[in-house]
Amino acid sequence: MSAKVKHEGWWSLLFAVVSLVWIFPIALVVINSFKNKAYITRNAFSLPTGHAFVGFENYSRGIEKTNLIASFGWTVMITVGSVALILVCTSMCAWWIVRVNNWVAKALYLLFLFNMIVPFQMVMFTLSKMADIVGLNTPWGLCIVYLGFGAGLAVFIFTGVVKGIPQELEESAMMDGASVPRTFFQIVVPIMRPSVVSVAILEAMWIWNDFLLPYLTLDMRRFKTMSIAIQYLKGGYGSVDMGAMMGCLVLAIIPIVVFYLVCQKYIIKGVLAGAVKG
Repeated sequence: MSAKVKHEGWWSLLFAVVSLVWIFPIALVVINSFKNKAYITRNAFSLPTGHAFVGFENYSRGIEKTNLIASFGWTVMITVGSVALILVCTSMCAWWIVRVNNWVAKALYLLFLFNMIVPFQMVMFTLSKMADIVGLNTPWGLCIVYLGFGAGLAVFIFTGVVKGIPQELEESAMMDGASVPRTFFQIVVPIMRPSVVSVAILEAMWIWNDFLLPYLTLDMRRFKTMSIAIQYLKGGYGSVDMGAMMGCLVLAIIPIVVFYLVCQKYIIKGVLAGAVKG
């Protein structure tokens, strides 16, 4: 018994060290966000003490230089709109695929799986041109683009969950006079709730932090997400306002970290619910 406890202790120590390795870069960003930019480049690992400490000056300067408040609004709109669109469309699609279960549904499911393995680099240049041609270079158009790229994982998880839902529940509801939409939203969706939340978290973290897709799609003269706006702190000849950048990075990290901490208990439960049955 003592050998087992000792073995588990070593694993706990290993995981603690790995966790510190992952957390250290984030802590370094937070520490440097309160330091004078000269001290950041001179000694990035020192604490913000004495003349190095500038308080929230980096934050205010970063917000002013990047118009971060407007970028925050666009980022929230794109993330919420895209996640909502993904959840509604893919959950209904997964339900249809499982319940219909004909060759069309099976072929469609394979296409969604293929969507998960296609490298983004294969379509990025075509996407950039098509976004300008068909009018997807707006935040609303970008939500549709995210639906296309995020649908594969969501459908994969939701189909596994739907396979575990007894079809008798839906048949009973329909026999009592419930319509198809009412059956789906009042019977199926509540059972799928853990997986819906887990997919929402995974998609939201990806969309919130994404840089390349908005950069290729959006009209930069009118719309900028937070990840893109922060890049504009780079000046000519490679100069970077490191203090303002660190402050903006902290402001960009806080919302999605809070969202993850609030909803993290659903992630493993929801993913396993889809993976085991799928």
